[in-house]
This record gives sequence, structure tokens and C-alpha cells, in this order.
Amino acid sequence: MSLPKRVVLVGPMGAGKSTIGRMLAKELGYRFLDSDRIIEERCGANIPWIFDVEGEDGFRLRETAMLDELSHEDRTVLATGGGAVMRQENRPILKRGATVIYLKTSIDQQVERTRKDRNRPLLQNDDPEAVLRKLFSIRDPLYSDLADIIMYTDKKSPRLVVRQLVNRLNPKTPRHKRQVRKEGRNHV
Repeated sequence: MSLPKRVVLVGPMGAGKSTIGRMLAKELGYRFLDSDRIIEERCGANIPWIFDVEGEDGFRLRETAMLDELSHEDRTVLATGGGAVMRQENRPILKRGATVIYLKTSIDQQVERTRKDRNRPLLQNDDPEAVLRKLFSIRDPLYSDLADIIMYTDKKSPRLVVRQLVNRLNPKTPRHKRQVRKEGRNHV
């Protein structure tokens, strides 16, 4: 089995898409792309500013155009924004010639990982945990439906997650078979 042409990481904010994506790309010898960072670079503004000026709808239009552009890049690992799955037209774009990995994490882990991050416009309110719970209830079925691989990231180091993903993406070694049995197919 050969490696996929492209790997797309989806999941909620705080799941580790950027950190794990960067490490996974290096491990695979692929180029790492982060759709949110590229949007910021092209706009010359950060995402909270784009949300303030254009609203979420304006940002989502930019995101769709960016995802479409990046879906033609081979040998890449693409980290997407947590809401990329919300627009119906994005889902086939994300799947286009790619293996989609859902980095799944608990609400508690998301709260811990995002509590000091001011670059997340949807969490700038009095009860970010309630927002994360609501987003999870809406987005989790979309992530799960889109995913070729679901990888739980709670209480795992990024290095361990990357090693497990490499084993799943390139399952040609006896070690992979032992690892899948050990982890359990339902939990990887």
C-alpha cells in the first residue's frame, strides 16, 4: 500500500491539527499547509480581525476558496480550521484525492488547550466551554462522516499520535498489525 497523495486533518479547535500536521508532514516527507495561516498571510490580517470586519460568513467564503486551491496540491498534509466542515461545499473539496483524518479530542482537553488563546473568535465570550460543547454536538457527526481515519488525541503526545498515524497510513509492517491489535480498531 502506498501513501495517500494528500492528507487532510479535520477536528475541533485544540485537537492538535497544526502541531500534529507539521510533525506528520515531516515524517512523511510532505509539505505542511495550514489553511487558517495561509488565509491570514494572504489577507494581511489575523482571523479575529477577518471575523470582526467580514463576519463568519465572509471568513467561510475565503476558507472555501482556499481549500479548493489547496486541494490540488499533492504530497501535502493540510490542517484545516475547526469549522471547515460546516459548509456543505467544503466536504467534497476536503475529500478530493485525500485521506481525511479526524483528530478527535474531549471537551475537557479542548478547554485546556484553548483557554489562553485569544486567536479563536468563537471562544471570546463568558462561557467558552459551552461554546465548545455546542460546536462539538454539531460538528462531530460531520467530522466522523468525512473521516477515513479517526484518531483520538486525548492524553497522547503529538509524537505518539504521529507514529500511530504513520502506521495507519502505511500499514505494510508487522509492527503496524501488532499496534492496531494493541490499540483496538475502534479507538484508532
